[in-house]
Amino acid sequence: MGGGWLKSSTEKALGLLVDEKLNKSRQCALGAQKATCTLGCIKSSVASRAREMILPLHSALMRLHLESFIQLWGSQHKKDMDVLGRVQRRTTKIIRGLEYLSFEDRLRELGLFSLEKRRLRGDLRAAAST
Repeated sequence: MGGGWLKSSTEKALGLLVDEKLNKSRQCALGAQKATCTLGCIKSSVASRAREMILPLHSALMRLHLESFIQLWGSQHKKDMDVLGRVQRRTTKIIRGLEYLSFEDRLRELGLFSLEKRRLRGDLRAAAST
């Protein structure tokens, strides 16, 4: 960060909060909060709940954001996975016609993967490239 030391106990860099503790749970909570705000903007500004409207917005605005935070969680921190996963659950639930399906069925219907599977896929790609 410019070659200098952090001036305060907390600074923001590249969308991540950097502090002396480097608390991953806090990072995941902040990421979920940011994604929830984005979902709120989508819900309030898009009149249609059709798949053709919501899915591209989810992919463009939310999925990449959530995926950047899934690299932070450790498999031992189920709570962090749940915090980010809840945002994905709410997003898929607002799509008309899918409200009453289970989360796994909604993902299958939309051709999406859960965040846990996306992280595993990213880990496998990283291992294969080394």
